[in-house]
Amino acid sequence: MNTKTIEKVIHILQKEVKQWDVPIITLIAQTKKDPYKVLIGTVLSLRTKDQVTAKACEKLFAVADTPEKMLRLSEKRIEGLIYPTGFYITKAKNIKLISQKLIDEFDGRVPDDIDTLLTFPNVGRKTANLVLIEGYDKPGVCIDIHNWRILNRLGYLKAKNPLESEMQIRKKLPQKYWNILNYILVAFGQNTCTSISPKCSQCPVAQYCERKGVKKSR
Repeated sequence: MNTKTIEKVIHILQKEVKQWDVPIITLIAQTKKDPYKVLIGTVLSLRTKDQVTAKACEKLFAVADTPEKMLRLSEKRIEGLIYPTGFYITKAKNIKLISQKLIDEFDGRVPDDIDTLLTFPNVGRKTANLVLIEGYDKPGVCIDIHNWRILNRLGYLKAKNPLESEMQIRKKLPQKYWNILNYILVAFGQNTCTSISPKCSQCPVAQYCERKGVKKSR
């Protein structure tokens, strides 16, 4: 699949995505417009289903929605508010560390560059890119294991891992598509292009897909 074809795929999925559920981090960004909430919400979302993340964010931000307020809470209190997100004990500790670093080094403001964000605990490239995209509306390429799978399945990338996928996207795909790519692919992967037995018979971009690695479909 070449770039001209992936552009067609993106335009089709942009229309289709309106009927699908909005990924939780996108919803937080659209309703809160707050980089701190995007950062903490993304940390909470790691290895956690959207429904669980949504409830955890609602409970946590109702009590503490700034770094200053977060530091007033004990780790145990944070644990209770974000349970049962995956690795909630570790996440509670890291949320405190992130909030402390923001106060100590950045006057409470979330940085808006990827290299600085990567110095925070529990913040990898996926999280850092999402903060840029959803928190600041800056260009970013957010690729997780699911988006990596979809882009390879379509035949657009030949990447061994998400990092390699991100670097290839930065080189191949016009920047105007970067920020919407994650939002579209997350919704597409959750609703149609699932990891196991994708719904190929219902896929709006089936005619363009090379079905790389697909052994069973619906």
